[in-house]
Amino acid sequence: MKKQELLAPAGDVEAGYAALYYGADAVYLGLSKFSARATATNFDADTLDTFTAYAHSLKRKVYVALNTVLQESELPDLLESLDICTHCNVDGLIIQDLGVARVMREQYPRFEMHASTQMAVHNKEGALFLQKMGFKRVVLARELTKAEIKEIAAIPNLETEAFIHGALCYSYSGLCQFSAIEYGRSANRGKCLYPCRAAFMCNGQKNHLFSMKDMALCEDVLDMPVDSLKIEGRKKSALYVAAVTDYYRGILDGKGADAHKEENIKQIFSRPWCKFHFNGKDKAVIDRNFVGHRGLLIGVVESVTHGKLRFVTNHTVARYDGLQIDAIGDEKPFGFSIQKLYVGKKSVFEALSGNMVEIELPQGYPHLQKGDRVYLASSSAVKGAYHYDKPKRNIFRNNNEIDVIVDVCKNKITATCGDYSACIKGDFASAKNPQKSTEAITNAFTKTGDTTFKLHSLLIENKENLFTPASLLNDLRRDLYAKIKVSEFQGQLPLITTRLKAKEKPRFVIKVDDINYLKLLDLNDFSEIIFALSPQSDITELYKLPKNKVRIALPAVCRHPNIYADVVHRLLDGGYRKWEVANYWGLEFLPINQLDVSFDSSLYMLNTQAIAMAAQIGASQITLSLEDTKLNISNIIEKSILKTSLIIYQDVPLFTSVGCIRNNDCKHCSNQPIWFDLERDGRIFMALSKDCQMLVFDAKPYCIAQEANNLSPDFFRMDFVNCRYSPKNVKEIVDNLLKFNNVSNCIKGNFLNNNI
Repeated sequence: MKKQELLAPAGDVEAGYAALYYGADAVYLGLSKFSARATATNFDADTLDTFTAYAHSLKRKVYVALNTVLQESELPDLLESLDICTHCNVDGLIIQDLGVARVMREQYPRFEMHASTQMAVHNKEGALFLQKMGFKRVVLARELTKAEIKEIAAIPNLETEAFIHGALCYSYSGLCQFSAIEYGRSANRGKCLYPCRAAFMCNGQKNHLFSMKDMALCEDVLDMPVDSLKIEGRKKSALYVAAVTDYYRGILDGKGADAHKEENIKQIFSRPWCKFHFNGKDKAVIDRNFVGHRGLLIGVVESVTHGKLRFVTNHTVARYDGLQIDAIGDEKPFGFSIQKLYVGKKSVFEALSGNMVEIELPQGYPHLQKGDRVYLASSSAVKGAYHYDKPKRNIFRNNNEIDVIVDVCKNKITATCGDYSACIKGDFASAKNPQKSTEAITNAFTKTGDTTFKLHSLLIENKENLFTPASLLNDLRRDLYAKIKVSEFQGQLPLITTRLKAKEKPRFVIKVDDINYLKLLDLNDFSEIIFALSPQSDITELYKLPKNKVRIALPAVCRHPNIYADVVHRLLDGGYRKWEVANYWGLEFLPINQLDVSFDSSLYMLNTQAIAMAAQIGASQITLSLEDTKLNISNIIEKSILKTSLIIYQDVPLFTSVGCIRNNDCKHCSNQPIWFDLERDGRIFMALSKDCQMLVFDAKPYCIAQEANNLSPDFFRMDFVNCRYSPKNVKEIVDNLLKFNNVSNCIKGNFLNNNI
């Protein structure tokens, strides 16, 4: 087995240098735009240039994450970012947007394309399809088990990358719309507000139902069958990156899991650790009672008397270290810095493991009781334990390569580089030593000084072996190099064929997961009926509908597509040619070149380059993103090469997760669908546990019928999927939507926003 890459994060250049010093084989980072960690410091062009040059001098790699979805107006800025990456010689780009993939394939083919975990690749079929699209590497969904990872990693000639340590999202990455729909801050655009970390009321109790523990595979990484082992943490400090990288470097180098280094990591930053689902489905991955950094557990409260905390420490602790205590009833641990520390009534600077310590508490401390857990959350000793080297300024940089021709004649010497030239006139006699003349020219033009390029090739035309004075050659070089302008931004957006669009009256589409919802409707009102397929679907009900109107929809998440093999074959054999896909696995699972295929909204069509890519893949129409704004939607509807469908009504899945919130273990689960009513800050939500998957919805439906009335997509779509309806209720809602009237008490997501 070839050596696995240890891939470390860098939210800023200091974290990058720390990662390299402590053994990362590669570093991933973001630029100022289009990073899924938009609030990290990130890298500007000059910093990236220096960092990549330095990393390459160490034979390490640098990947840039351009892993957000882009709106139409941002495409020119994408070119600027890609040109920066070209100049800085980055090794690969981590992307989510199909529009970015199209621009890269056609204008920047030198780059490796890595499919971001935001693309929600969770099965072999999804990975195979992205490989066919030109992706060299796929970053797998965090939710996968070792067996599932192994199956995908076995795909020939496809690199796989998986997370081994760091923060976890409650929802599948790329399928979380909570922050976007509820707060106007899209996770798919790097602006997540992390609503999963909040406390929700459920069944009379307030808990952090969706707040995940941190992943820490530790020595299990040795069983991870992927090419690249990824540490999460582009919003973490250089100290954290150093400690985690050093820890896993030791494991991969055969030194085992160092307990001391593990303790260091927990002191710097950690929530409680888990293996997530790597070793099989695990319900103990949610930290319900507390949120945020805890630290290293060093004891439990023995007593609190006269403002002093007393406990036996199992770890060295010193004055000015930071402690945190799980105070019952508080959402976050209570934290403070040690100012006075006592052992045996004697004031000390440091206490050793096994000492009974007394620590003076700050004013205003909360109620603490015997048994409360005490954590070392910040250690001065650890802060000074991870020094690292970094290069001096202006030593490393990437230079553009140039080709120069020097032509020596009796009355002049001319130097040219592409369209640029310089000339020095004079009387040049025969050289006594032609070899020295050649060396003089070579020495002169090799010196590129403070320019942004370096000499790639030098062709010398000196047929008469004339003497070339060094002083004149240096003047000639300076003149030529002063004229050369290496273009920073050279890319262009690939051309898009426009589609002639006839003026038509509004056409409507309805999507259901229960045919009974259609009982009271006039089906003549709809151009299409989309049926959402599930493992429980009774497809005999479909035969009651006009086949030419029916489109079959595959789900976004399907860990084992073979469960659909039989029903899909039956439908295909039965002549159903219209299909909808919500994830890349469906494009591999279906014979798409023989079908009329539509993209659902979870494939995020926010720009015309993405839509053009969908057309190249074989899509006939696309569904516009639920996260998008009216301004951008209007823009791309007019330019779209494909037919467009705009959702005007839906119960939006805010979370799509494997994190079950049922109060039981999996062994004793009824496996029947169950609903939970949730509340947070006056907002009401609903959660559905079904088929080992959690879906969370706003109690209010998304509805923009009235606001969308003046737009002209090919189809206006209304969805009745996942949530509970009656045929009568559906009829009442549809009657309103057909007249472009909103239902009462609805949400509108970002539709009327200008910035997401």
